[in-house]
Amino acid sequence: MEDGPKNGLPETAVDPKEFRRALSQFASGVTVVTTRGPEGLPQGLTVSAFCSVSLDPPLVLVCVDHRSPTHDGFDSSGVFGVSVLAEGQEDWSRRFSTGGPDKFAGATLAIGVHGVAFVPGALAHLECRVRWAHDAGDHTIYVGEVLGLSVAPGRPLLYHASGYRRLDPGGA
Repeated sequence: MEDGPKNGLPETAVDPKEFRRALSQFASGVTVVTTRGPEGLPQGLTVSAFCSVSLDPPLVLVCVDHRSPTHDGFDSSGVFGVSVLAEGQEDWSRRFSTGGPDKFAGATLAIGVHGVAFVPGALAHLECRVRWAHDAGDHTIYVGEVLGLSVAPGRPLLYHASGYRRLDPGGA
């Protein structure tokens, strides 16, 4: 597929702040995605750009900013882990949304079969092998094949309009 205008539509400039504000209206779950850096040390970040791709084979995708120090770990290790955060795990989300190596300091994390770290008490853990990587603007879309998983009961941590939210307990 070629880049550029489609269907004869003109290119338009979208204000980045307005674009970000519009996207903040999409409620999403919150994940912590981890991998291993080139030296084998754990790396991780908070990711809301996560979704399922396929059931057969089981595939998921995560989007990682090119500027993230974690970006290189996906390429060097070829594996990543996804922890789907539960209500009450805002601290984990905040910890992994900051830069620097301190996000692992003092943290007790579970380690998967392929050496990736997982947040304890998360609703789901997915251990994945990178199958494809696609450049997409200032991010890379990593498609991972799920090699192993675990699921726990609970309610998800949600993010909407730049804040953490909870499901309405009386809602359908």
